Amino acid sequence: MPVLKNISFLATCRDEGGQGDLHAIRDAALVWDDSQITWVGREADLPEGYMGTDELDAGGRLVIPGLVDCHTHLAFAGWRTEEFVQRALGKSYLEIAQSGGGIMRTVRLTRETDAQILLKHCRGVLDQMVELGVTAVECKSGYGLDFETELKILSVYRVLKGSHPVRIASTYLGAHVVPVEFRDDRSGYLDLVCREVIPAVAKADLAVFCDVFVEESAFSLGEARQVFEAGHEHGLRPKVHADQLSPGGGAELAAEVGAVSADHLEYVSDAGIEKMAAAGTVAVALPLASLYLNQTPLQVRRLINGGVRVAVATDFNPGSSPSFHLPLGMTLLCVGSQMTPAEALKAATIYAAKAMGMNGITGSIEEGKLADFAIIDAPEPDHWLYHFRPNACFGTFVGGRQVWGQEA
Repeated sequence: MPVLKNISFLATCRDEGGQGDLHAIRDAALVWDDSQITWVGREADLPEGYMGTDELDAGGRLVIPGLVDCHTHLAFAGWRTEEFVQRALGKSYLEIAQSGGGIMRTVRLTRETDAQILLKHCRGVLDQMVELGVTAVECKSGYGLDFETELKILSVYRVLKGSHPVRIASTYLGAHVVPVEFRDDRSGYLDLVCREVIPAVAKADLAVFCDVFVEESAFSLGEARQVFEAGHEHGLRPKVHADQLSPGGGAELAAEVGAVSADHLEYVSDAGIEKMAAAGTVAVALPLASLYLNQTPLQVRRLINGGVRVAVATDFNPGSSPSFHLPLGMTLLCVGSQMTPAEALKAATIYAAKAMGMNGITGSIEEGKLADFAIIDAPEPDHWLYHFRPNACFGTFVGGRQVWGQEA
């Protein structure tokens, strides 16, 4: 039964309390048996029964729950470097998309790419995410936009779920944009999504969630309701890409359909915040996307003050957020969105786990939960996110097994 000792600051990040309540324990120890946490507390209070067992030394470092990246578009083919340059020269995201770039360029490339190549790409990214302390990831489809490729992407995620240590939750995002072959037949594409792909995804158990990009350039509120009705019929829980580029009522819709999360929200309304709080919908901030798109960052204080739990994720994708560096996203929240490091840490752990339906098993360090945690080479969270480094993670543990890092 391993015991991790000499922890200077243990952030347990339990769900109760406010956004910044880490329920920290100083000079702490942590015990687990196989994959499950069995004891957490001050090292001075460690029960005698745990003395002399397999002891590990945190070296006076910070220990946190494993980070949870609750919004990624992990599987894709090709990068969109040229769009980065175009945006630097003043072109907008929508202008690039209207000229044949954007999501549809990635769709063309992903349709042409073999599943084994996508699998290799995903494994490589997940390996690097683990090195940053990430232990759970939500993975969206949405770069196929046809029957075959959407199922190909989700099947890649299923293989990863059984072969990679990171915990994975899959999301079907067929309603990302309308593909070019259905440009003049939106209802035909919605029929494909609702009557063919969603039933097939559910029958094969390829996804937990169903997501819709609600935006002027993507899908309307009415169209999104159709998709969510079909998803509900087949047991897929709703998520919403909401209010990213314009105020479109996405947050209100997320609350209406009982979405587990509403993501982006740069243009969220006061009414949307109020309804999300009442519904218990988690808000997911995506500061790396705001950075790359040169948008005003989400002002999370409005959401927190309105009683909404705020999570943070990378939105990793080849266009608007080509980075999977979740700790950088956390620092950006502190710098651009007036979040404290403690609030950002809770956003990347228990609230992010809640946004992907895993808060019952991971996202916090407490007895009975899985032993998913990271050792960070910093004395406490404030210093970690203030003194940004390429990687401050000393070791990553998933289910009590060290999957990356130096020997503790």
